Amino acid sequence: MTVAGGAGSAQAPPGQRRVLAALALAQFICSFAGSNMNVMINDISRDLDTTVQGVQVAITVFLLVMAALMIPGGKLTDRYGRKRCFVTGLVVYAVGALLSAAAPGLGVLILGNSILEGVGTALLIPPVYILTTLLYPDLTSRARAFGIIMALGGIGAAAGPLIGGLITTGISWRAAFVFQALVIAVIVWLSRRIEDPLPPDPARSFDTAGAVLSAVGLVLVVMGILAADNNIWLTIVLIGLGVFVLAWFLRSMGAKERAGQEPLLSLGLFRNRTSNLGLVTQNVQWLILMGTSFTVAAYLQVVRGYDAIQTGVIFTAATLGLLLTSLSAERLARRYPQRTLIMTGFVASVAGVAVLVALAGAFSTAWAFVPGLVLIGLGLGVMLTPSVNVVQSSFPEEQQGEISGLSRSVSNLGSSFGTAIAGTILVSGLSKGAYAAAMITLGVIGLGGLAAGALLPRTPDATAPAGDTPARTPRRRP
Repeated sequence: MTVAGGAGSAQAPPGQRRVLAALALAQFICSFAGSNMNVMINDISRDLDTTVQGVQVAITVFLLVMAALMIPGGKLTDRYGRKRCFVTGLVVYAVGALLSAAAPGLGVLILGNSILEGVGTALLIPPVYILTTLLYPDLTSRARAFGIIMALGGIGAAAGPLIGGLITTGISWRAAFVFQALVIAVIVWLSRRIEDPLPPDPARSFDTAGAVLSAVGLVLVVMGILAADNNIWLTIVLIGLGVFVLAWFLRSMGAKERAGQEPLLSLGLFRNRTSNLGLVTQNVQWLILMGTSFTVAAYLQVVRGYDAIQTGVIFTAATLGLLLTSLSAERLARRYPQRTLIMTGFVASVAGVAVLVALAGAFSTAWAFVPGLVLIGLGLGVMLTPSVNVVQSSFPEEQQGEISGLSRSVSNLGSSFGTAIAGTILVSGLSKGAYAAAMITLGVIGLGGLAAGALLPRTPDATAPAGDTPARTPRRRP
């Protein structure tokens, strides 16, 4: 099968719609898993005899495992093939979901949901982005494909509270994990039509030491943030150790490159200024989405006493906003530069945070949350796809495994940061003041994302730096 790359290969291969459906559903269920537990906080706490902070740890560890293992997961696709990693990840994920459904305590829930589902996600998500980049050659068709995938991903994260609330209220929080396993079964069936555009390379080396260093460093940083509400000195020590380990990781990557060995992550990826800025915007976008989801869901349930379904219904506002703009990604990509879309998205999202804080503080009705959530959803939907497109299109075919793993790791690290930072502020004092402080923190970080977006090149031609081959005109590897 010829990789869709040249001018004469614009024709979609047979069964590509079913393939795109499988890839989009995979992104949906992984994003859903990161947010649906937010509306189960009270139910899980009572059933498993734990606390709000215990549930927050389970959610954050799931997001953290994804972030820590996404780079190794992307690298493994080169060695074992994209389809094999994708299907293996689906199976591991399904086992974790079923184990979570039967969990007798928080420890087993963390094993099933946080560990196994996290590992499964790290294996299956990089192939989603690699396959999409290879199968859709030009900017417009790739924007449409990524638009569908990111729309399903964003909807999974935004609608997770609603779907989770309906299942929790109608059946049980355990049934939400059974639902995930059923969706995985559908994805496995759809993935039968997937054909790997590139053959696997079993002789490809894998940097185990680098994988361990990167994972340990990321875990230490996020655990340090989680410890902030209990012991500030422990936070400083953990974050300091995490930064040290990550610096060690980068130093070892450079040493291996100079020695002619293949590192886990090529430092050359960070020499692309456009990609670096795109990665920053991805990180901040998911930080805002997951931070808002956890903070608002916890506040509505613990402070205002809403049940799971009421909380989920309120989040429908963000889902509708995100759906509206995400599904317009192809049309927007034809009319506006990526930079414009990303900046517009951040402006709308930050404005949404401000509206959310102002109205929720002034009114006791649930409707006070709707305008802000709609704005946040609209803003995120506008910029999720352009940010992915900017990063993936900055590199040639040969580096898609590495950049896809790095891209997804950075995004999921943003999700971890969002839940850890906002959640830590919130659980330290569940009151209006803590809620406002958490949301304002997200808004300030959003301004940083806006600044990164403003530094992106103004024209698509600037996406790939001099000397790099744009991914939209890849070469077929022999």
